[in-house]
Amino acid sequence: MGEWTTLETARGPVAAWQARPAGEPRGGLVIIQEIFGANAHIRSVAERYAEAGYATLAPAFFDLVEPGVELPYDPSAHDRGRELVGKLGFDAALDIVSAAAAALLPAGKVGTVGYCWGGTVAFLSALRLGLPAVSYYGSRNRLFLAEMPAGAMLPAPVMFHFGEQDATISPDAIQLHRERLPDMPIHTYPAGHAFNRDATPEIYDAASAELALSRSLAFLAEHVG
Repeated sequence: MGEWTTLETARGPVAAWQARPAGEPRGGLVIIQEIFGANAHIRSVAERYAEAGYATLAPAFFDLVEPGVELPYDPSAHDRGRELVGKLGFDAALDIVSAAAAALLPAGKVGTVGYCWGGTVAFLSALRLGLPAVSYYGSRNRLFLAEMPAGAMLPAPVMFHFGEQDATISPDAIQLHRERLPDMPIHTYPAGHAFNRDATPEIYDAASAELALSRSLAFLAEHVG
């Protein structure tokens, strides 16, 4: 079972959920939250990757804006979460990822896994920090892909997962990933947005989540350890 720790960043301290593997770590992973905070679901994701052998940190990104925020899964929380990520900004989020990656270096090579907003932060972690990344349904990826030439080389590899029924990410947006990053693995599933989130049974798709996890673990084994 993991525990809360304090992560010192260039912009101030944030809490982070820390989960360790039973034996020698095969590497480190920064687990990057959705817009709902480093809540019980994200902490369970960190625990799952620790069980797979990785030392993990799941920072509470919103602590730089408002400490201790964990939002429920309802429409009003969506608005609040969007407000908080807007106030935080991607530059500050990457500073947090950088600090978490530095803290994980004793475990070996470090990568990231992110979901929704965190999926875009994971993608940017590869683009700007050179960290191997797994990006789940990053709805803001297109903002940055549009700036990239087709066939652009990334400093680190990224695996992308998308739901084919995701109303927030169009087929055109997924195709743009394929055009801009033809060498990166891009997977789609017969599911909607947040299909990995087992905390919301109405949208969780177990078969898609399990397949995505198996692909992610194979990717991480190759690029992190």
